[in-house]
Amino acid sequence: MASCSATSALSLCSLLKLNCRVSPAHKNFPFLPLSVSRKRILSPPSLSFSFKKNPRIAPPRFSESEAPVIEVEAGPVPESEPAQIVETSSEVPKREEVFAVVMIGSRQYIVFPGRFIYTQRLKGANVDDKIILNKVLLVGTKTSTHIGKPVVPNAAVHAVVEEQVLDKKVTVFKYKKKKKYRRNIGHRQPITRIRITGITGYQDSPAVTLDSL
Repeated sequence: MASCSATSALSLCSLLKLNCRVSPAHKNFPFLPLSVSRKRILSPPSLSFSFKKNPRIAPPRFSESEAPVIEVEAGPVPESEPAQIVETSSEVPKREEVFAVVMIGSRQYIVFPGRFIYTQRLKGANVDDKIILNKVLLVGTKTSTHIGKPVVPNAAVHAVVEEQVLDKKVTVFKYKKKKKYRRNIGHRQPITRIRITGITGYQDSPAVTLDSL
């Protein structure tokens, strides 16, 4: 038995001698095959670490029967002072509803206090000038009417000049056939914008009411 084991050991050593070679760099590993590279031998083994995250601590859950009850003693509530109610009147005083028919130049206009109108150019009137129109043909209110013959005595319309401007452009085109005559002319009429501030002086004149009719 000893001879058999010795022969088997010799045969194994011979085979290893043929297939393996000991190099000076591999003195510590004499029996490694040639196919193994130095990097794989010399590089230290890689270590991988895995850390487990700590699970979140969930808040304790209580059932409706086991829920803790906190008793709070309610102190006396301070009485608040009663708020003072201030009545504000939103009504705006209404001015008298009145209108008038006034003649400016050769045209008649219906005017109301607080509104503005465009009239023909008023010569000599500058911006912010106050003017008085005396040719008042008619004054009407909510209950009565003052008719002039031809004007209402002592009635006057007060106004303020706001601006002197030009009206929209009007195109005048002239054409004659077979005469080679063609004319294209534009015109802008100068006008004045006035704002009516009040109508006065008509109260003393005779008025016509609905009852008198």
